[in-house]
Amino acid sequence: MMMRAAFLACYLVVGTVPPPAHAQAVNDYPTEARVEYALACMAVNGESPDSLRRCSCAIDAIADVLPHDAYVQAETVLRMRQTTGERSAMFRGSPVMEALVAELRRAEAEAEILCF
Repeated sequence: MMMRAAFLACYLVVGTVPPPAHAQAVNDYPTEARVEYALACMAVNGESPDSLRRCSCAIDAIADVLPHDAYVQAETVLRMRQTTGERSAMFRGSPVMEALVAELRRAEAEAEILCF
C-alpha cells in the first residue's frame, strides 16, 4: 500500500512514472536462464562451491556484454547445429548465424578471463 501511494505521489508531482531500478534495467536475463547456464557450467567444471561461484560469475559477465535476446538466439543456433537433416542446415555456414555464435563466444571468452 505504501509503495502504491509513493508511486501515485510521484506521478502526481512529476507527471511521469518513476524509472525502474537500475538492477532491473541492466538485468534482462531471467533467473531460469542464469540457473540453467550455471548448472551446465558446473557439470563441465565440477560440482563444487567454487565452480558455482565461478559459473555464476560467468553468466553475470556474459549478461553484462550480451543482451538476453542475442544470447537466446545464439544458444538456439548452437542447439540446432547439433541436430541432423535439412532443417539444421540453415543454422550452419550462414553469415548471420556465424555472427550470432561469434558474439556469444566473445562474451564467453571474456567471462572465462574474468571468472576462471
